[in-house]
Amino acid sequence: MDAPLPADALIRPWRTATLVASLVAALELIVLMALVFILLAKPLAHAMRSHAEAAALAPAAKHQARVVHVKRHPVGKPKLTRAQTGIFVFNGNGRTGAASAAAARLSALGYPIRGKGNAARQDYATTVVMYRRGFEAEGIRLARDLHVHVVGPLDGMRPSALHGGKLAVVLGVA
Repeated sequence: MDAPLPADALIRPWRTATLVASLVAALELIVLMALVFILLAKPLAHAMRSHAEAAALAPAAKHQARVVHVKRHPVGKPKLTRAQTGIFVFNGNGRTGAASAAAARLSALGYPIRGKGNAARQDYATTVVMYRRGFEAEGIRLARDLHVHVVGPLDGMRPSALHGGKLAVVLGVA
């Protein structure tokens, strides 16, 4: 007569089969995830690139600026000549090379260029001339030279950002 098998002998083959089946299922899941990544990566990357290009090339959003009419007090004559009025040019429109082109134009008008760089924002709707305290007349003269209609004191930047310049020009889209 055959002796009965111990209870754990009957369980062990099922335990081993369960572990093997779990490992096979995990391996299949990894392979499926890799295939999904390979199949979706290229179309997803293409869609992201197209979206980024469209956003970069889209015209700047038109913002409704609140216009405040202020009665201006008379401004005296500029204290400094154009050759003494240093200017820092900021690119605020996002176009590559805009600051360099404007700096060349200003230099041709006789203004020394203290530097050029990108503005904190790249969505300025219009070009702005900003002046350090005490140099409003120079700012108005520069705005007249550039046919710019928006002139104001330094806003959102410190005078040290101008590297010794008296005026800043922030280039806008228009």
